[in-house]
Amino acid sequence: MPAPNVRLHHPLGDRLPPPGGLLPLAPGLQWLRMPLPFALDHINLWLLDDEAAGQAAWAVVDTGLDDPATRARWQALLDGPLGGRPLSRVIATHMHPDHLGLAHWLCAQHGVPLAISAGDWLSAQRACGAAAPDNRALAAHYARHGVSDEAVLDGIRARSGLYARLVPAVPASYQRLLDGRPLTIGGQAWTPIAGYGHAPEHMALFRPAQAGSPPLLIGGDMMLPRISTNVGVPETEPEADALGLFLDSIERFRALPADTLVLPSHGLPFGRVAGAPAGAGGLHERIDALQAHHAERLAVVEAACRAAPCTAYQLLPLLFRRPLDLHQTSFAMGESIAHLHRLWHAGRLRREADADGVWHFRAA
Repeated sequence: MPAPNVRLHHPLGDRLPPPGGLLPLAPGLQWLRMPLPFALDHINLWLLDDEAAGQAAWAVVDTGLDDPATRARWQALLDGPLGGRPLSRVIATHMHPDHLGLAHWLCAQHGVPLAISAGDWLSAQRACGAAAPDNRALAAHYARHGVSDEAVLDGIRARSGLYARLVPAVPASYQRLLDGRPLTIGGQAWTPIAGYGHAPEHMALFRPAQAGSPPLLIGGDMMLPRISTNVGVPETEPEADALGLFLDSIERFRALPADTLVLPSHGLPFGRVAGAPAGAGGLHERIDALQAHHAERLAVVEAACRAAPCTAYQLLPLLFRRPLDLHQTSFAMGESIAHLHRLWHAGRLRREADADGVWHFRAA
């Protein structure tokens, strides 16, 4: 879902890591990008100076998808720009395929552990294991929220097993990331910050300012510069207040310094760091913009439901002005339900099931 633009400051301008290469961002921190075969066509990954068995090594934050192109790019990096240094560990901000997809391969190839939250490790194990659910439950979930087009429902069912194709395996053991409990990487303390609403237990990583470097936030998908994070209500937790959890989570970032440099998973690094022009936006301004965006969307949803009872499917044209393909429709339904549920949990809407069991939301 598009989000309103605040004039964020991008300290590197439009600079990007060279294809198959690295771009230094701060002492001990390198930026690389991997392609994605989606409309959102890239993911940012981060390499941190670390040590393993008494020698210099790299800690990897997020991995990219498991596909031949990404494996080949990683191998070229390991053989070349990474200078032959081994990996020390793989850290995943969360379980989604572009972040966790290649973790099993990197961990197995280098004999290193995976660090991830318990919630996301368990969810990933379930999603790619032998007992992985098919999409019949997701289709039924969306049907209860008004999707009556059988072509859409059949398309959702046909996508069963997609996660397991993108994440064919997850390491059998892991090191647990815990909210607020620092982990030491290269002699520096990075503090995990849990976030909810986008993934089961997303972990951003924060490091305070150091000589030659501003405070750093590896934000994962919880703090993006141009688009708003996808927030959806899953079929496994069909009454969740995902948007409420997300808004509470991003408000926690306000406790971080105003000059924090944010390293997002998609888009350009941003922050009101030293030397930023007057009026330039950073982390706190982006929090404000995202909160304002969702407040505006909630107002649109509430007004529609006050005019007449609505299903989540009926709200899609109001929330998304462009045509949606099947992939986008699935994400959009999750977001539409999330906005309805925020108002329902807040007591501003009530919901009623019709004779077919479809949820309609009306003014409370």
